[in-house]
Amino acid sequence: MTKTPSDPLLTVDRLVAAFDTEAGRVRAVDQVSFSLDAGTILGLVGESGCGKSVTALSIMRLLPRPAGVIESGAIRLDGTDLVTLAPDAMQRVRGRRIGMIFQEPMTALNPVHRIGRQLLEVFALHRQDIDAAGRVEAAVALLSRVGIPEARVRMDDYPHQISGGMRQRVMIAMALAGKPDMLIADEPTTALDVTIQAQILELIADLQAETGMAVLFITHALGVIAQICEYVAVMYAGQIVEHAPVGALFKRPRHPYTQGLLASMPRLSSENKSVLPVIRGTVPSLAQLPAGCRFQNRCPHVMDRCKKEAPGPVVLDGDHWARCFLLERQEPISKGSS
Repeated sequence: MTKTPSDPLLTVDRLVAAFDTEAGRVRAVDQVSFSLDAGTILGLVGESGCGKSVTALSIMRLLPRPAGVIESGAIRLDGTDLVTLAPDAMQRVRGRRIGMIFQEPMTALNPVHRIGRQLLEVFALHRQDIDAAGRVEAAVALLSRVGIPEARVRMDDYPHQISGGMRQRVMIAMALAGKPDMLIADEPTTALDVTIQAQILELIADLQAETGMAVLFITHALGVIAQICEYVAVMYAGQIVEHAPVGALFKRPRHPYTQGLLASMPRLSSENKSVLPVIRGTVPSLAQLPAGCRFQNRCPHVMDRCKKEAPGPVVLDGDHWARCFLLERQEPISKGSS
């Protein structure tokens, strides 16, 4: 397949990823589609368990086996389908073409190996154009670039000897060591205090601007999306329910779930100690999804049709689309109602 300059770097097309459980096969990601252009940042946002991390692991072909499996769909990187790629070829994609920052650096880093050794392993795999001495210097320079002081000394530290924020910076350095075209950041600020979160977000944005790589940024926080992303895809119960440029989504969210999420965010203009709106009900179990729209049990605008049919994507304006029957008829949805 020939790639033209206008083609996206990454295209996820009707991806279905599932897990075999005692209760049967459960689809954690169901018919997910999106694209990511070179040099842009796409945010993937939603509640815990909605399928964000499973989507990322599917792209990297790192679903836990044998339980996890990609049932169908395509994941194209520069036109090459990663789903059908041979294991050894996929191994060369990880780190070299796509880097990943995992959610919890303490479990992602090996506790019994020094930071320098773990970082140098990445250079050995993906930067074979550099000799051993050059890799050490490149590793020290990269640690300094991600904000680790006394980088040469820190090369000899074990993960438990540095703070959570520093461990996350090491993970970012490891993800960037192969100079990837794309970075997947899976909730990289989880469990960090707000000051360190802001530093990590600023670092990722600076590195993206400096290198021109594409970034898939996964989070449950819409405030983070507003700060760092250009586009956003909202996930609910294994599906993307709305996709839009960030400005358009915050200015005029169209799916009732997105509206509920935005309405529940605290604002400086809110009265002191006022009660925030909430989305009523709970997310349905992936093992017992309702027929029709997956948001029907929580939606304030539910219709009989919603309980029988699954809505498809409705294109609203350019890159803005959402799954909702009301949008097919262009009926107004009251902003922020839930």
